[in-house]
Amino acid sequence: MGNTKRDALVVLQARAGDRDSLEQLLSGVQGRLRGYIVGVVGATAADDVLQDTLITICRNLKWLRDPELFLPWAYRIASRSCFKTLKRDRRFTQAEEDTDFPEESTSVTQPELQLFSEVPELLQKISPSSRAVLSLHYLRELSIQEVAAILEIGVGTAKSRLAYGLSCLRKLVTEKEKL
Repeated sequence: MGNTKRDALVVLQARAGDRDSLEQLLSGVQGRLRGYIVGVVGATAADDVLQDTLITICRNLKWLRDPELFLPWAYRIASRSCFKTLKRDRRFTQAEEDTDFPEESTSVTQPELQLFSEVPELLQKISPSSRAVLSLHYLRELSIQEVAAILEIGVGTAKSRLAYGLSCLRKLVTEKEKL
């Protein structure tokens, strides 16, 4: 999953019933999706959510209109599977994440980004909605507009969740440093 035109061709071949192309498509996206899913639901439930996501991708591939948008579409399916699992497990809580924060609060320093990547247990203490935005934006390096499209939320909401998540992460890091 690197060359958009080539990837689109693989998607088209998979939609046409080519099993090798489907296998190539799924194996190419599996690692990325798993990393994102672990960030949202945790390692314990990640394999089940990934399996659900891949099955949904296989079943619905024929409905994907633009093959070049396969990866954002796959992330959207993964997001839905994550939130469905979290709701089912009654771990999904909607925090005060739609509160407006100053725009500059979304900037993150390199040490914070390194900590974000190295300390996944801190992420588990942040709301799943904010975890999804943080993971897609910083770890998957997607723009805030792409994140909003994947999660099917407004750009303003995505920015608020990003700011809220960063605020919570900074607070957790400060508390951890005091210990």
